[in-house]
Amino acid sequence: MIAVLSDTHVGDKAKALPLPLLERLRETRPELILHAGDITSPEVLETLEEIAPTVAVRGNVDYLNLPEGETIEVQGLRIGLIHGHQLLSLNAQFLTLKALDMEVDLLIFGHTHRFYFDSFSLYGRRVYLLNPGSPTFPRWDEPGFVIIKPEEEPEVKRIKLW
Repeated sequence: MIAVLSDTHVGDKAKALPLPLLERLRETRPELILHAGDITSPEVLETLEEIAPTVAVRGNVDYLNLPEGETIEVQGLRIGLIHGHQLLSLNAQFLTLKALDMEVDLLIFGHTHRFYFDSFSLYGRRVYLLNPGSPTFPRWDEPGFVIIKPEEEPEVKRIKLW
């Protein structure tokens, strides 16, 4: 199981990771945590690493030494991880093309602070797009994160914090 979060903004918009987030992460016991950027504090990564190995990318307000994007494979599912601010637009077409460019089955992105999950077929390939939203500073949404069961068709479960 993989936990996915983004846009925590600890230090610039939030004082700390919410206790309900940490409790739920520990309860779900993920094998891996993916963070799609706007971390803003290295302590966030240290805290997440105490729960599970963590892969993170740099967001538009991050000054941490992190990559702009990552590609990993978990149980045969190729996952791309970006923040999303690099793209001209975060519409489904641009995101699907980015996923095809990265040669991934699932593209995880952040930046909007809103949950989003959908799939699209293009050029004979099905691509899944996921934004976990923000556990600390959601926009027109509820705070939370996502759990993924990596399979050919990934099973996505949204965890709302309150």
